[in-house]
Amino acid sequence: MKPVACLAAFAIAMGSACLPAQSAGGKGVVATQAAQAPDRDTSYIDAQGTAHVTRVVPIPKTVSAEARRMLAERVPDAAAPISLAERRSGTDAYTARARVQWSKICPNEIVETRMAGVPVRVVTPDNLAAANRDKVLLNLHGGGFNSDSGSYTETIPIAYYTRMKVVAALYRLAPEHPFPAAVDDAVAVYKELLKSYKPDHIVIYGTSAGAIMTGEVAVKLKQLGLPLPAALGIFSGMGDFARDGDSMALFSLRGFSGPLAPPNGTPHDGFYVGGADARDPVLSPVYADLHGLPPTLFITSTRDLLLSGTANLERAFLGAGVDVRMVVFDALPHAFWYNPALPESIEANHIMADFMMKHLGQ
Repeated sequence: MKPVACLAAFAIAMGSACLPAQSAGGKGVVATQAAQAPDRDTSYIDAQGTAHVTRVVPIPKTVSAEARRMLAERVPDAAAPISLAERRSGTDAYTARARVQWSKICPNEIVETRMAGVPVRVVTPDNLAAANRDKVLLNLHGGGFNSDSGSYTETIPIAYYTRMKVVAALYRLAPEHPFPAAVDDAVAVYKELLKSYKPDHIVIYGTSAGAIMTGEVAVKLKQLGLPLPAALGIFSGMGDFARDGDSMALFSLRGFSGPLAPPNGTPHDGFYVGGADARDPVLSPVYADLHGLPPTLFITSTRDLLLSGTANLERAFLGAGVDVRMVVFDALPHAFWYNPALPESIEANHIMADFMMKHLGQ
């Protein structure tokens, strides 16, 4: 699976947050034009049970005016892949702008340092509460495992709304460092934090690739017999690299717009999986013993390509007796909470922050 171009403006956040994006093709692929767009619903189920469908889906009135404008943006459904270097460059440019945008809303100080040899960003909000100086949040950022789209967008608002310090682990990236390198780095940072913070004063959370890693790290900590954190936040993730959920075939990174190719039966995100067994219980926590994991908040949205993955992992946690909460936003695409211009983004970040504060005794 090849990484593809991040889209312009906020769409870069969408492309960067998730796994390597699906592509509608490359050379010779022409974007659908208005005259070719279907204007009626169709459905045909073939002998293998594969559904060949079209749907005409208006924007619901349940979302904000800002969200309606975003969902109405016209993004071609054909895009040629770009190099990994171009993807990372585009993501870096987006995150630099996002840092400025979020910092205007949530003032902060950011320090770059290392913990246990792993580079980290330490985000301290201007409104840090004295009562929270003995608490910390560990962020595992999104970015498709091969870039960093979230170490600002996932930390700045959460730090401010919780009035707590956030440490973003800048773990090693694929394809240069496939699984379990990123998990090992996250575990190393967590172990370092345990030297200064009680485990019940720590929350681990992430979006997209970072949400997937949050589940993976929790399973690894349990295997190692390390004390578990107070809570987990899995925001648009999944826990099964062996089987794609339904939503992967329904949505692109932008929901219904942008490049979207039918599933081709190839392994999911081979760059990250590398030579690992897709059913390894750390790589794919749905196959792990999840009993005893801390309370976990799951967040997704109805046009999220990881909607199924998030729901399936939440069911696995629930089946193991974990205290779980699931929040699903209507109509919005993958990792929409990266966008500071959406009222729903502010709401989602507050839901995340409130959950963390509750489980840290605030």
